[in-house]
Amino acid sequence: MVDPHKTQSLPTDPNKTIATPGPTFEATVTIKPIQCPVCKTFNPAGVMFCVDCGLIFDRALPDDAFGAPKVELPLLVDASGREHPIRPGRNAVGRDGDIALADPRVSRKHAAITLDNGRLSLEDVGSTNGTTVNGEPLLPGKAVELHPGDKVAFGGFEATVALPGARPSATQSVSRKTAALDAPPAAEAAAPQNLQPAPAAHLVGAELRLPIPRGRSTFGSKPENDLPLPDPYVSGRHGVIEADDDGFWITDLGSTNGTFLNDARLEPNRRVRVTPDDVLRIGNLELRIEVA
Repeated sequence: MVDPHKTQSLPTDPNKTIATPGPTFEATVTIKPIQCPVCKTFNPAGVMFCVDCGLIFDRALPDDAFGAPKVELPLLVDASGREHPIRPGRNAVGRDGDIALADPRVSRKHAAITLDNGRLSLEDVGSTNGTTVNGEPLLPGKAVELHPGDKVAFGGFEATVALPGARPSATQSVSRKTAALDAPPAAEAAAPQNLQPAPAAHLVGAELRLPIPRGRSTFGSKPENDLPLPDPYVSGRHGVIEADDDGFWITDLGSTNGTFLNDARLEPNRRVRVTPDDVLRIGNLELRIEVA
């Protein structure tokens, strides 16, 4: 006699479809080079920052991707024409900042620029040599709003604010209408053909002779540098040479293969005096400063 309270297993229907887990496959991942959203340089896969402009990729704008259109960011443009992009949020400015300024007058943590909903503000964070906007010094810890064309100085290092679609040069409205003159133009003597000032010196090598103007000049392998150096071991933006009344100065901007002065490698972002008797080695190039 069968116990009616005992659990009994029912026969399995041989025609019933039984769901089973399907096979799993690992998808092949295609490794692509990383394109910088600011300078558009292609970087090797896996790097954390752009090898040319130094943009940290984990802080890049989220909607930009490989092959995406160029992202327009507000800029600080220094006297040499170098553009320092300002990313959304708070950007530390200084020799060790998100916006790195290789100048000994700039403190390691000098100031902060904040980009919030299209508005820019600048704050000095207790720097040694101070911060000014259009010549007006800032009180430490007090933020002021920035506008296109504003001149800012970090301890004497000057730059101009440029918002998306604008550049530091003054913009003027263009009209097709001929403007009336207050007086007829007077005849003037013919201007000399060459108005370029004489260079302070020349950067010379085995097959190279480049004029060094007074002021700040960038050097590197990219042709847009003031002193282009055609060598594959020279970084795109390798360093800066300055010529002033006190002599000549060189700064390595964190190049890959370094800058050597009399066989001693220079510390990145440190301004060092160089004389015509010194030998510079940049990449495979051996160079000297020749005073005119």
